[in-house]
Amino acid sequence: MLAYAANRPIAGKRPSSPPAMLLIISAHVALIALVMSAKMEFQPKTPDPTKVVNVPIDPTPPPNPVAHRPQRPPAPQPLGDTNATVPLPRPDPVPLEPGTSDPGVAIGGSGANGVPQFPTQLIAPVRHEASLMTRPDDLKPPYPESKILSGEEATLHLRLTISESGRVTAVDPVGAADRVFLEAARRHLIAHWRYRPATEDGRPIASSVVISLRFLLDG
Repeated sequence: MLAYAANRPIAGKRPSSPPAMLLIISAHVALIALVMSAKMEFQPKTPDPTKVVNVPIDPTPPPNPVAHRPQRPPAPQPLGDTNATVPLPRPDPVPLEPGTSDPGVAIGGSGANGVPQFPTQLIAPVRHEASLMTRPDDLKPPYPESKILSGEEATLHLRLTISESGRVTAVDPVGAADRVFLEAARRHLIAHWRYRPATEDGRPIASSVVISLRFLLDG
């Protein structure tokens, strides 16, 4: 019995065949691939976040037309103060002569009745120069004796200072003058010459005049 059992082939046990095994493995691989592909087909697709979609925009509607309203005439403005000062442009300065001053011009001021006031015009004083009152025979000063002996003659230009009473108070040479002739003329003019004094608006004032005095031997 034991020998028989050892030599008897076991039921259902067949020798394995390599081609059969490869076929089974290939079938399993194909099945797994089919399952995986089906699962991938049913997976939902995620939209691409970087995709740009152009959305059409409606054009801007034209602005509503503005109805033109008739313009009203401007309301009359209330009248201001009729006595208000209106500034006027100052004229260009005018060059003045030497020794004069600009009195100025004030325009635009108004008085009690709204009438512009102008500055009072400056009136120059009335002046009269001094006039000689000495008699002709008292005009010539005595000829210096030293100059008669030497035969000298002279012409003097003298400035006379005249007081408010008409007297000659000073005799000064204008330019060069001989001392002898100058002293003879000064003594005589101060002692004998008289003037009607100069006046300003009728009032006597001091003044001065320039004269020429000649000393001639044949005169």
